[in-house]
Amino acid sequence: MNSFQKLLSDSFLWIEGGTAIVALLHLSGLKRQYWRFFIYFLILVFICEAIGKWGGAYISFSKTKYYNYFVIPFQFIFFYWLYAFKSFNNKKLFWTLSLLYLLSFIPSEFYFRGSKIIFSFNYTFGSFILMVLVVMEYYKQITSSDIINFNRNRMFYVNLGVTLFYIGTLPFWTFYYLLVEYKQIWNIYFDYFLISGILMYVLFSISFIWGKQNS
Repeated sequence: MNSFQKLLSDSFLWIEGGTAIVALLHLSGLKRQYWRFFIYFLILVFICEAIGKWGGAYISFSKTKYYNYFVIPFQFIFFYWLYAFKSFNNKKLFWTLSLLYLLSFIPSEFYFRGSKIIFSFNYTFGSFILMVLVVMEYYKQITSSDIINFNRNRMFYVNLGVTLFYIGTLPFWTFYYLLVEYKQIWNIYFDYFLISGILMYVLFSISFIWGKQNS
């Protein structure tokens, strides 16, 4: 990691924390709305990231297992809930997608472990599910009668942030082992990973500041 990437990495974490603070400041106005769970989510994600960054100095643990089996599944399942359960009001879709994602750990462990092509099958599959939900959300917003007021739709900013980060970096994490052989391309994509993560959390902050969705 070069000095620029180190700066971006540190900024990524602190902007995550700043977003959690911005969200927390809006908690009182959202206590009766499901968006309060998004606030709790942002706070927990920041805590998880802080543990991942500094926890090793106090306790010994595998960061790979910590992220692969706890942090990332927590994030994916929350977004499945936010999109399928809440935005689309489809409980069955949420439970189906969550189950499919959890089942993807089976081939990931038994068939793709040690693969030099796909870096993490369960992450790739989870991101693909999220990509489908993102496209569905864009379609919902485009066909909405309230499209003219898209800038007041909190989900618009969330969806854009998820698109830039999770969907935009899907090829990077899927073909990580292949890209690492081409250092210049890898560095460009890693820069994008960090920058898109920062932009995603900025958009999450904007969703609370500008978003006026009352649902």
